[in-house]
Amino acid sequence: MKENPRKSILCPNCSKLISADEPLCPHCGVSKPGSRWKSLLLPQDLFRGDRIIKTIIYANVGMYLVSLLMNPTRMGLSTNPFTFLSPSSNALILLGSTGTIPIDQMHRWWTLISANYLHGGILHILFNMIALSQIGPLVLREYGVGRFISIYTLGGVIGFLLSYLVGIRFTLGASAAVCSLIGASLYYGKSRGGSYGQAVYKQVSGWVLGLFLFGFLVPGINNWGHGGGIVGGILVGYLLGYEERKRENLIHKSLGSICVVLTVAVLAWAVSSSFYYRFFD
Repeated sequence: MKENPRKSILCPNCSKLISADEPLCPHCGVSKPGSRWKSLLLPQDLFRGDRIIKTIIYANVGMYLVSLLMNPTRMGLSTNPFTFLSPSSNALILLGSTGTIPIDQMHRWWTLISANYLHGGILHILFNMIALSQIGPLVLREYGVGRFISIYTLGGVIGFLLSYLVGIRFTLGASAAVCSLIGASLYYGKSRGGSYGQAVYKQVSGWVLGLFLFGFLVPGINNWGHGGGIVGGILVGYLLGYEERKRENLIHKSLGSICVVLTVAVLAWAVSSSFYYRFFD
C-alpha cells in the first residue's frame, strides 16, 4: 500500500513552497502555515502587487457607474465639465456619502469607508484615479501590498473622520485615501533619508503644496479630508513601517485582509440597500 505523499502549499506569509504539515515555515518562521484560517485570511492572489491598484480603480469606476444608474434621468448632462455626468445627490446619499448628516442623523458610520469609493462627476473620479495610479506604485513598492491596503483604507477613514469632527455635512471621493498614500510617502522619504529619500520627500511635498493650493482656489474641495488623509497616511505608515525597516509579515497581511473584507462588505451593503430603498421601498 502506497504512503500518501506530503501535500505541498505556498506559505501564506512568504509565498514559498513548503509542506502543509510544517509546524513552522522554514523560510519566514510563521507558525502553522498550513492552518485553514490562515489560508482563508491570506489568499495569495490578494497580495499580488500587480493587481491591487487596478482592483481599487475598478471598484471606484464600478461604484461611479452604479451611482449614475441609480437615477439616470437626473445625472448631470450640462456642458460644465465639473458637473458633467454627475450622479444625483439622492443616489450618492443612498450609496454612502459621509459627513455629519449621514453619521449623526442617519447613524451610518460605515460611510467612512464607502465614501472613499464615490465621486460627484467624471472629472472628480478621473483626477483621483490618475493621482492613485501615480502615487500608488511608490507606496506599493516601499510598503508591500498588505500595508498598502491598510494605509489606503485606514487613511481614508481618518481623513473623513476629521472632516466629520470639524462639521463637514456631506463629503465623498477617493482623495482622502489617495492623500493617505501621499502621507505615507512623505513619512517614507523623510524617515529613509539619503539622496533617494530626499528626492521622494521633495517631490511629494510639491504635490502636497499643489493639492492645498488647488483646494483653496476651487470651491467645494474638502481640505479637511485631504489633510486628515495625509496625517492618517503618516500615522499608519509610521506604525506599520516600510520594507527597508521591517519586512512585511503576517500581521501586516492580516490587517490588509481585514480591510479588504470590511470594504467589500460595506460596498455590498451600500449597493444592495440603496437599490432596495430606491426601487422597492
